Amino acid sequence: MSATVLVVEDESAIQELIAYNLRNAGYTALCTNSAEQAAAMVNEVLPDLVLLDWMLPGKSGIELARSLRRDPRTKPIPVIMLTARVDERDKVIGLEIGADDYVTKPFSPRELIARIKAVLRRSLPEASDEILDIGGVQINPMTHRVTVTDLNEGAHEKELLLSPTEYRLLHFLMAHAERVHTRAQLLDRVWGDHVFVEDRTVDVHIRRLRKALDVAGKADLVQTVRGAGYRFSTRSESEI
Repeated sequence: MSATVLVVEDESAIQELIAYNLRNAGYTALCTNSAEQAAAMVNEVLPDLVLLDWMLPGKSGIELARSLRRDPRTKPIPVIMLTARVDERDKVIGLEIGADDYVTKPFSPRELIARIKAVLRRSLPEASDEILDIGGVQINPMTHRVTVTDLNEGAHEKELLLSPTEYRLLHFLMAHAERVHTRAQLLDRVWGDHVFVEDRTVDVHIRRLRKALDVAGKADLVQTVRGAGYRFSTRSESEI
């Protein structure tokens, strides 16, 4: 699942360099040169991470970071500050307003991508390209293949054919194994922010996902937590 990075940088050459390296690394890059436009973009679609220059024309990057942290909708978005300021006090200010990391100019594009990957691994594990293998279900984000091990057939592996939505739903649940997510949370993270569909849509896709997993007896790894939501468990209900 490709992560979307919003790049807020007013120097066009640096902005283009960052966007080029982000796309080469498999990310979706959205770019703007002002805090005001960035705020408007975030209002439309939530990015998975904001790469934010400190010094911007008009509203500063620090002001934008503060406003993102004040809003419950945008508070969870990771922010990496990008700046020419090297004074320790400036770094402390950036981190105190809620930045997740701080990169100084000039920077190595490889280091920057590594920092972005590290922050996303902590905040958005479903954006990682690491193979997940839980309870006999394996999902490979690089190939978008899902396989299950059927112990009833001598540990025979079967490939599951899932719809794009079912794949995203399974990937998200497995990336956050054992954590319970409400229907609203799943709609936001799987279907996308500002996508208006009914909560019951989640139930329909959960049923389809369970049916697909049932070919190898894995349906009960996707569990309903009464009054709370759904989770992907590391063990089936029969083992509990």
